[in-house]
Amino acid sequence: MLKNLWPVKTGMMLGALLFASTACAAESTPDIAREFPKPVYVALQKANAVEVLPQGRLIRGLTSAHYDAVSPNGKLLVVGSFTTGDVFVVDTRTDKLLGTVDTGGKTVQGVVVTPDNRLAMAVDPNDGVVVVIDLAQMKVIKKIPVGPIPHNVAFAPDGKRAYVTLQGGTGVAVIDMKTLSKIGEIPVPGIFGPHNLDFSDGGKLMWVRDIVGHVAVVDVASHKELAVITVGHGHAGIDVLPNGKYVATGAIADDVVDIIDAKTFKLVKSIVVGKGPHGVRASPHGHWIYADNTGSGTVSVIDAKTLKVVATIPTKGAFPFWIAVPWHT
Repeated sequence: MLKNLWPVKTGMMLGALLFASTACAAESTPDIAREFPKPVYVALQKANAVEVLPQGRLIRGLTSAHYDAVSPNGKLLVVGSFTTGDVFVVDTRTDKLLGTVDTGGKTVQGVVVTPDNRLAMAVDPNDGVVVVIDLAQMKVIKKIPVGPIPHNVAFAPDGKRAYVTLQGGTGVAVIDMKTLSKIGEIPVPGIFGPHNLDFSDGGKLMWVRDIVGHVAVVDVASHKELAVITVGHGHAGIDVLPNGKYVATGAIADDVVDIIDAKTFKLVKSIVVGKGPHGVRASPHGHWIYADNTGSGTVSVIDAKTLKVVATIPTKGAFPFWIAVPWHT
């Protein structure tokens, strides 16, 4: 395996280095440079920046960059500040800051861009609201009360509803995207502090990661909790891989990325990465799982087929917190 390699020059150079390092190995390692089909944006909270992989360039001036998200069309990067309550909007083609929107709060947790690329939604945990931002006008157009200490947002596959984890409660708030209002709440009683979430089976199943080492599986239509799975300590991101086979989650108080079978709800493997993996995201084609290690200052690349770490990339700033890839909404 190749570790601690991230040369300044990428593309053919990185591919050649990886090939040379693995040519004699019993099991060949794929060409990482070739397998970055889309840029990966790593929020570096203590560096006030976002690093763009595989190029390794930095988008600077993003105070306490915390959660980030790419618009579905790949043109905009939205970044929330952990300490100012600002949301930064960046042009991904030029890395230039297009605007800074004050949410009116003291901090921003999760940020997402709507499937139609028109709106950004930013979570204000202190005021218990989701702040809706018009990206063309660069201004707040609505604040949606959702419940105690909201944390992150995910959309149903059809984009008609948004779901917000309530870390200070026991459930997930449901937002109607046409009216931009809360229309209900789905209880998740088997876990403590709903933190991050994702969907599988065309939106029929909701996967909720909590803050103390559990993942719950919920039937969205019936609100029935189908399983609770014990995973690594602490909280983290969670991601259903594009092919729907696996669900991956990190563990900020641990050193593992856990892989769950999306059909049987069983833990398949705990993969040792680095200290404090929090952001976990799959590549658009599902070949790779990226995990940022907050305590180690690295990004681990996991082969989704072999479930082995094939590269460990040092970041150019401390506390890599979240990872954004263009296929996510």
